[in-house]
Amino acid sequence: MSSRSIRRIAATTLAAGAALGAAALPASAQSSPHQAAAYRSSVVISDVQYDSPGFDDRSNYSLNREWIDVTNTSRRSVNLDGWTLSDEDGHTYTFNHYRLDGRSTVRVHTGIGRDTYRDVYQDRRNYVWDNRSDTATLRNDHGRFIDDASWGRGHHHDGRGHDGNHHDRRL
Repeated sequence: MSSRSIRRIAATTLAAGAALGAAALPASAQSSPHQAAAYRSSVVISDVQYDSPGFDDRSNYSLNREWIDVTNTSRRSVNLDGWTLSDEDGHTYTFNHYRLDGRSTVRVHTGIGRDTYRDVYQDRRNYVWDNRSDTATLRNDHGRFIDDASWGRGHHHDGRGHDGNHHDRRL
C-alpha cells in the first residue's frame, strides 16, 4: 500500500470519527426530553407566586396576587396563541391571540381582570396553584412540553431560589 493511500484512509477515518463525535455530543449533554425541549425553547416559566400573600379569602384581589411569569428570552417575538399553562390537577389556561415580544414577560394572574400586553387573567374565582406542592407546566400550541416549575414536597428544585411561597426562576 502506498503512503498516499494510507493518508487517505487515515483522513477518512478521522473525519468520520469527528462527525460521529459531534453528532453524539448534544444527545449526551441533555438528560431528558423535557430538558431538551426547554433547552431549545426561548420561552420559559421565569417566576411563580403560588401562595397569594395575606389571607386566602378568594377575593379577586387575593386571586390576582397568585401568578406565573412567562418570559421570552430571545430577541424575536413568539406567538403564544393556543399555548397552555396547567397545574397537576388539570386546571388549564390557554393563551388566546397573544404575542409575547422579545425579551419580555407576561404575568398570568389567576383571578379576573382586563388583559394587557404585560398581564393576562385566567378569570377564575378559585385558586389554581397548590400552596403545599404543585407543578406549573407550559406547553406550545401542539401540546409539546416547553417548560415547568415545581415546588413543595416531593418535587425536585432547581436550586435557583425557593422561599416557601414564591418560586423564582429568573435567569
